[in-house]
Amino acid sequence: MTKSINVYEVGPRDGLQNETAVIPSATKIALINILGRAGFATIEATGFVSPRWVPQMADAAEVMAGIARNPGVRYAALVPNLRGFDAALEAGVDEVAVFAAASEGFSRKNINCSVAESMERFTSVMAAAQTSGIPVRGYVSCAIACPYEGRVAPEAVRDVALRLLDMGCYEISLGDTTGTGRPDDVARLLDAMVADMPASRLAGHFHDTGGRAVANVERALDFGLACFDGAVGGLGGCPYAPGAKGNLATRSLVERLHQLGYETGIDIDILAEAEQLVAGIRAMPEEVLS
Repeated sequence: MTKSINVYEVGPRDGLQNETAVIPSATKIALINILGRAGFATIEATGFVSPRWVPQMADAAEVMAGIARNPGVRYAALVPNLRGFDAALEAGVDEVAVFAAASEGFSRKNINCSVAESMERFTSVMAAAQTSGIPVRGYVSCAIACPYEGRVAPEAVRDVALRLLDMGCYEISLGDTTGTGRPDDVARLLDAMVADMPASRLAGHFHDTGGRAVANVERALDFGLACFDGAVGGLGGCPYAPGAKGNLATRSLVERLHQLGYETGIDIDILAEAEQLVAGIRAMPEEVLS
């Protein structure tokens, strides 16, 4: 049987949050609606985060209220704390994600607390999610390198991932936040990870700064990973990782997986339609968010 790979679409949240132009809520809704027809099991639609830190996500509730929900799709949102979770729950999300870092420097810059403190914040989120029956996905950023501290030890990534799994996350997405990782780096990381947790609980999240994201996916496939994050049109990057280019473009990911003989269930033609909308977003006047 042909093996199936889950492509997890993060463009509407992780992608758009890095755009500096003001993107109307209606445009975000239109993008999510197109992606909802493309065959994704999950779409990360928005983030219930502080508009002071991520102004692009200030309309999270409006976006969730406006989308046409495909019954075959789970619509997810990033939440940094219990306040964010409560707002996401009220908006009717199907899944939430929490965001930790494997390096202290990035954690303090990105979410303004230490790694240990971030875990404490997630305790209440995990408890509320369990009570509400909401699945929680965990992100571990700087899984290969940190923009402030350099290379990150695989053991540090493993320890954070294990903590998130113990807290109740169903899956951990490992982020090459700086986009500097190479296939050998991915192999070293996953050697440490799969020794202590099943590959089925891991996902790959590769930025394409160095043009190696697809090669990194291929190396991760060797370790049994069956879920990878993509952002339509290669949207994204990271506002806290200077110089980091966008996420791996979903179409590049899907086309390569299909070439390798994997099933994804993604309709390339509908994905191309979404890419056209992304091109329009990138052409918007630079009315910069503040």
